[in-house]
Amino acid sequence: METPHVFDNKPKSVTLMPGVYYFCRCGKSKDGKFCDGAHKGTDFVPKKFNIDEPTSVYLCMCKNTENAPYCDGAHRKLPPKES
Repeated sequence: METPHVFDNKPKSVTLMPGVYYFCRCGKSKDGKFCDGAHKGTDFVPKKFNIDEPTSVYLCMCKNTENAPYCDGAHRKLPPKES
């Protein structure tokens, strides 16, 4: 299996309104948060998730979480991201 692109080494705090979302798992989308189709041609598929009420969450931006789309601290085990 391919290794995801590390978009950032820290989570992104967002407030989400009720609805269906598709979390980017490949790390190649323009905003790093939500799928924009950049995974085409890879083994990655977005993670569909539902939000039932306005909710503030920390989304995983390193793409190594075991609890997608939410940050589980996996970024702390990664080497620093090069600029």
